[in-house]
Amino acid sequence: MRNSIFGRLRRTNDDQVIEKPHSVREDRNFWVSILDKIAYPVLSNLKKGSLKKNMPLEALTSDRQKFTYLAAFGRLFSGIAPWLELGVDGTEEGKIREKYLEWTLRSIENIVNPHSEDQVSFSEPKDSLTNAAFFAQGLLRSERQIWLNLSIDLQARVIEELKKTRLIAPYENHSLLYTSLIEAALLEFTGECDMERLQYGIFKFWDEWYLGDSLYKDGPEFKDNYINSMIIHPIMNDILMVMRKYDIRGNNFLNKQLMRSSRLSSKLERCISPEGTYPLIGNLIPARTGIFHVLSQASLLRILPKNLKPAQVRCALTNILTSQFSGSQNFTPDGWLIIGFNGHQIQLANENIDTGSLYICSEIFLPLGLPYTDPFWSDPFEEWTSLKGWNSRLLEKDEPIDF
Repeated sequence: MRNSIFGRLRRTNDDQVIEKPHSVREDRNFWVSILDKIAYPVLSNLKKGSLKKNMPLEALTSDRQKFTYLAAFGRLFSGIAPWLELGVDGTEEGKIREKYLEWTLRSIENIVNPHSEDQVSFSEPKDSLTNAAFFAQGLLRSERQIWLNLSIDLQARVIEELKKTRLIAPYENHSLLYTSLIEAALLEFTGECDMERLQYGIFKFWDEWYLGDSLYKDGPEFKDNYINSMIIHPIMNDILMVMRKYDIRGNNFLNKQLMRSSRLSSKLERCISPEGTYPLIGNLIPARTGIFHVLSQASLLRILPKNLKPAQVRCALTNILTSQFSGSQNFTPDGWLIIGFNGHQIQLANENIDTGSLYICSEIFLPLGLPYTDPFWSDPFEEWTSLKGWNSRLLEKDEPIDF
């Protein structure tokens, strides 16, 4: 594993940071290698029914065993689903993807099979709602390669399990979007849904909880953490795209919502330092690279602001991945993620964090769903905003939005 995708930073006499030239292809290979490093323990065990046997559980409370296994799979699946959706090809990456496609299909069979050691509950309040939503998001993001390759019986089981979440009443915050996301998946896969559960969260955020300049309150209160970039924006985007497809009332929010996500992605990119670090704000930092969910999604959906080049996002996120996952400090000796930010830091956990929930870090991999020829992957190295600034390059002003 490389110590740094960019080589070592050095400074000239005029104190400008210079980056060592590197291969564009190397960036994508590196991303896939980190995806493999994170995903392998989860899916290699779940596909053979040994996840509960072999996955360690770290948490502050003793009840997390009910949730941690679906949490790990759902979050991991959500992040790698666009990559899986590319399907199989003759490249080395395509061979790795073929393996993970097979493992993901077998994993889904095990989590809904009542005779499997790794069957999980979809109806245990309240975190089963969260975990099922990420699972549903993964299905939406890989419909051709995963959903359509499940047998009819397996599809029926999955639908039955997702419907069980209707027994769970969400909190009046971002949890409302979990119910909406599950109903969006049911609408996509069955043609029917609970319309109130689909629309209620969308209207609450749109009508009552928008603050301005791309930020929503998380319910009645605003919390200065990464919940907007990690949860609220990406899930709203996925829900509204389904609502647009089926012309559901409220889908007219989609265009403005995507513009708000574009603005938030710009702010996130500006937070990435020249060294590949970012501010440790709020109580969600054990999510690690999961906080860049909306920036990765904006890249995948090609809705980055015009002044934000895809290649500079790739280079910035590659530097982040290098900082956090090229070493072993965030893994057990067997390769499982550990609670913390950069190393084992259990003091950063809250009662809802466990080993499984850490796999939301996989949301950074969404741009791997773009083909090799997309400018995100094919364009040469581009300095990201903070690197431009510290190198005294030309910068554009950071302007707020008012829509």
